[in-house]
Amino acid sequence: MKAWVLHGVGDLRYEDVSEPPLAEDEVLVAVKAAGICGSDIPRIYENGAHRMPLIPGHEFAGEVVKVGSRVKGQWLGSRVGVFPLIPCRTCRPCQDGAYEMCRDYSYLGSRRDGGFAEYAAVPEWNLLRLPEQVSFAQAAMLEPMAVAVHAMRRVQIAPTDTVVVAGLGTIGQLLTMFLLERGIDDILVIGNKEFQRQTASRLGVCGEHYCDSRREDVRSFIMRHTKEYGADVFFECVGRNQTISQAIDLAAPAGQVCLVGNPFTDMNLEQNIYWKILRHQLRVTGTWNSSFSGTEPDGGEPDDWQYVLQKLASKRIAPQKLISHTFPMQELRRGFEIMRDKTEDYIKIMMAAE
Repeated sequence: MKAWVLHGVGDLRYEDVSEPPLAEDEVLVAVKAAGICGSDIPRIYENGAHRMPLIPGHEFAGEVVKVGSRVKGQWLGSRVGVFPLIPCRTCRPCQDGAYEMCRDYSYLGSRRDGGFAEYAAVPEWNLLRLPEQVSFAQAAMLEPMAVAVHAMRRVQIAPTDTVVVAGLGTIGQLLTMFLLERGIDDILVIGNKEFQRQTASRLGVCGEHYCDSRREDVRSFIMRHTKEYGADVFFECVGRNQTISQAIDLAAPAGQVCLVGNPFTDMNLEQNIYWKILRHQLRVTGTWNSSFSGTEPDGGEPDDWQYVLQKLASKRIAPQKLISHTFPMQELRRGFEIMRDKTEDYIKIMMAAE
């Protein structure tokens, strides 16, 4: 089969490799669509993967074309999404069902071969059956959508709350999409690129609720919109010291701050910012990955992936609006380089099987 193989830092090759052998509890997925995550770029060009050579790609969907000896035959021919984290099942978080916090996990696309290939070996437990009305491209965005939903569900949001989303990359835009679908009307978004403003507008954010941080003071913008009170909920989707300090500083008394963005550097809080946490009795929470139970919903609270799938199936959300580029697999290097070099505006770059 053809695959993109990372042999070393910056050494990514499109080449022929062997079809992955299947363990008894795995299936072979013919990859139909795969998205490039922002984390793929430093993995390929700066830091490398946990092991190399490795096929990257953890946001993908496809069709089951072969099953291992212990896998139910009903999966054969199924259209599936893929939860990329493979838990150890023995640590305390796993025993509690919080697999996203597994202490000794494996991961498709970073610790074992992933989806930038014609085929990928996936454990049966990690599969999510797709309704017919959900496209492969939409399903390849299940992972970032579930990450956004996980952040949203980490806090308690009332319909009348003022909610700020700072950082309009893929996760920030998806988070905005889900907040709007949930009926949160007073959403303020902070970006720094014209195409981010245009995308937020297509999602339903009115123009006066968008702040371009290059041209407008963020503090003045938020305080003006909240009558000097601050944001009830502040999602920090950037991962920089400045925006984390802003989030704490601009949260309302008894407000909530959810830290979503992966950190670019060490974080340091000034004394007056730390005082805001104490004096305003803020709730500051982190969020990581997404919840996945590996089971069909039984009428109870759905995990993050089932929550997203339900919204997709009912056409309550349209993540395809965020797909800015689509390439066939053999041309995917262009997508990696666009994201690395920032030569074009992009949100989600997708690989599609021909």
